[in-house]
Amino acid sequence: MANPAEDRTSIDPATSISVEFDDARDRADPLPVDPARLMELLGATLEAEGVTGPAQVGLTLIDPAEIAQLNVEHLGGEGPTDVLSFPLEPFADPDWPAEPGEPARLIGDVVVCPAVAEAQAAGHAGSPADELALLVVHAGLHLTGHDHAEPAEAAAMVTREREILKRCWGPLAGDPWATP
Repeated sequence: MANPAEDRTSIDPATSISVEFDDARDRADPLPVDPARLMELLGATLEAEGVTGPAQVGLTLIDPAEIAQLNVEHLGGEGPTDVLSFPLEPFADPDWPAEPGEPARLIGDVVVCPAVAEAQAAGHAGSPADELALLVVHAGLHLTGHDHAEPAEAAAMVTREREILKRCWGPLAGDPWATP
């Protein structure tokens, strides 16, 4: 059963970016990082990419079986993955920012599977907390239009991941961008 005590909203008053957090895992094992820090990191990622408020984004934690189903439904993938991004509105909206008093712009949702993140952390970002941070930044960049399908896009995305993590998180225990 999900832990409703872990459902919360954080609004950065400087940017008016609201991050709604939901721990929807059936067995909510303790996270290696405070969810508030992940919420702040997602908001900072959006802000770094030019998102202005009022804006709203969701950050949800789910189990491997649920993310596997989403992976099949939305990406045609197979099995559980670590993170999925679901942008809701085009990022490059010429009519944005909204006028004062208008409802928040819905940026999208980020869905993370902590169990998959923990399993891959040692060989990737180095620690479960760092892996979750990397995934939140990566997904936030997808919400703002970044992709990594082509080599130039991938290089640009890695550059932004490094910059945002350095500024907003700190050094990672491992180097997820190292070439094997």
